[in-house]
Amino acid sequence: MDGFEKLIFPLGTKVQNSYFIGTVWVETLVAYDKTMNCAIYNVTFEKCARNNWHKHPGGQILLVTAGKGYYQEEGKSPKIIKEGDVVVIPPNVKHWHGAMPDSFLSHIAITTNPDKGEVEWLEPVDDEYYF
Repeated sequence: MDGFEKLIFPLGTKVQNSYFIGTVWVETLVAYDKTMNCAIYNVTFEKCARNNWHKHPGGQILLVTAGKGYYQEEGKSPKIIKEGDVVVIPPNVKHWHGAMPDSFLSHIAITTNPDKGEVEWLEPVDDEYYF
């Protein structure tokens, strides 16, 4: 795929669940353990791919490593995110993120304080809303 040569971490495994629209890959970089108290993933979205609205009880941090995409919190306008951006998402904030229509997006997703609970997956970000 165009631009994937810029990726600094492996693509990982193609996601096969209903929490994402489009093609997305995930590579676990650091598995959760109680000593480090976080989990770290490389997540890569093909053009137009995105995740559903969701919440993290312990919060999340995104480090954008390549491409461009959107990040949106409920009740706010979408923000464009690009390589070098850092997004700090407080606990229990409803949000979504994904690639732009003309660019893939790759980011490191850090699940902070995972002992506070699992991600709560919510409704999809449908095409009418996304475009």
